Amino acid sequence: MSRRATLAAVEIAVPVVVIAAIWFWSAGSDVYYYPPLSDVLKTFKDTWLFDRVGSDVIPSLIRLFFGYFIAVGVGVAGGIALGMSPVLRRVAAPIVEFLRAIPAPALLPFALLVLGVGNDSKIFVIAFVCLWPVLLNAVDGVAGVDPTLVDTGRVYRIPASDRLRYVVLPAAAPQIFAGMRTSLSLALILMVISEMVASSNGIGYFVLQSQRSFAIPEMWSGIILLGLLGYVFNAGFLLVERRVLAWYRGSRAGAE
Repeated sequence: MSRRATLAAVEIAVPVVVIAAIWFWSAGSDVYYYPPLSDVLKTFKDTWLFDRVGSDVIPSLIRLFFGYFIAVGVGVAGGIALGMSPVLRRVAAPIVEFLRAIPAPALLPFALLVLGVGNDSKIFVIAFVCLWPVLLNAVDGVAGVDPTLVDTGRVYRIPASDRLRYVVLPAAAPQIFAGMRTSLSLALILMVISEMVASSNGIGYFVLQSQRSFAIPEMWSGIILLGLLGYVFNAGFLLVERRVLAWYRGSRAGAE
């Protein structure tokens, strides 16, 4: 069996073993807060397949992806500008360090006061928090491009737009994608937090309301859904990353 097949088998087998262990451990549970896994999965089926998809899942995903893609767009553009200009990078550093140090929960009262309890405040919080990993990784990636490559482009009088497209961005892309992957996890976390504070729908709202009404299987079903979404998002992102950065992975494998 090849190494890749072995790793795939392990990746499948470990979750199956863990689920089976939890299933048997919880089967006879009489603790109110830890219901049998069979009850939780039945509730998951009744709740999320597909009764509350339109009312809770879709609004949550809209907020998450709007905030995330705004952060990626602003972060990549700002990171390129700062990374290519040492002077601009030095001037912006205090502001960037100050803003990224603000805890996300501290922004929620401001967002609710200024933007209201609708989607705008939640999208703002998600975008604000997800911006910094993308921005900082883009700055480091662009600033770390081999000067020889940039100077060679200038010597051959390659237009600045082409140098950016064919030299700077490919060299910085691995770090930019690393920041985007970190921000995707943060987007899911901030989506839940923002919906728990002030919302009338969404997965975070559902989990909190289930906890408040002591609907424990429903609460656990929402938590399981969030875990599944995180897993699917990460798997999808890795698939896109492998395709976009196939040249990078190939060159690194060749170097090894």
